[in-house]
Amino acid sequence: MIKAQINDKELVEHIESLPKDEMAVFVMADGRVRGALFHGTRFVNQMRAQHNLGILETMILGQASLCGALLIPTMKGKEHMGWRYEVDGPAAGFSVEADSSGYVRGYLFNEHIPVEKPLENWNLAPFLGNGTMTMTTAREGDKVPSSSSVEILYKNITKDLAWYFLQSEQIQTAFNTSVYMDTKGRVAGAGGMFLQVLPETGGTKKNGSSSASGADMKEDAHLIEKVENAFSAAPSLGKWFSEKGEIDDIVYGLFREFNPAVAVRRSVIYDCPCSEESFAKYIRSLPKAELDDIKKNDPDPLEICCRNCGSIYHIPMANL
Repeated sequence: MIKAQINDKELVEHIESLPKDEMAVFVMADGRVRGALFHGTRFVNQMRAQHNLGILETMILGQASLCGALLIPTMKGKEHMGWRYEVDGPAAGFSVEADSSGYVRGYLFNEHIPVEKPLENWNLAPFLGNGTMTMTTAREGDKVPSSSSVEILYKNITKDLAWYFLQSEQIQTAFNTSVYMDTKGRVAGAGGMFLQVLPETGGTKKNGSSSASGADMKEDAHLIEKVENAFSAAPSLGKWFSEKGEIDDIVYGLFREFNPAVAVRRSVIYDCPCSEESFAKYIRSLPKAELDDIKKNDPDPLEICCRNCGSIYHIPMANL
């Protein structure tokens, strides 16, 4: 990826004054609940710079990309996930990819969303609409990636992703993302959080029974209710991080009754493995007639734009 520069000096100074971008992965409630909290202010600003996005477009792809980052802690070993959210609204949807090595990339299907009147709030439903979302997973050793799809139910990116986990994996999951804009429409803060209430190990209860008793189910329902209440009480994460808020204050403060413990801290960046050589190699592999046509009729150097990150490469014909 050719890293796009952020040229707003005031914004750069603000970003540099904040704590570093970081993800904290934590467990609580005796291991029954796992979660992650991600400070992604630099992450979202880099995403915006790569694609040169407007305010509405940044809000949509920013939320989707933050969700992509939060998918990384759910991965097992070396894994790559692709998430397509295809809708009939003006935004048309997006594609986001997340890799267990710690990068996320993605793009909007429509990078210039028509807006008929001034926005009164950040309800994105009118721009999303009905459709389907598909998750594709490629794990190390897989011969073919696996994929599954669900209908979009809420026209809400975070709720629809939680709906996917409930439908495909039967796991209670919640996502919360926030992109906070200042009065000039700049991303002053961004962050995301997810929680999952995990089933008992092996699907059995402590007494070894293969089915949950009424008391067990009641206990689970009570745990889920308490966790949901704490999750709902979270501040606006974007505003929190824009004001130099710390990750640990939320993890150990908001969820203190569940005895949380941070297991891993890691970096997640907006990045793309594309390069001039990777595109040149692909073009050289095209059928001879197609390659000859490119050399004869296309301008020299050949301009190639990576849709996933917006990088533009100029490849001399001599390299093909």
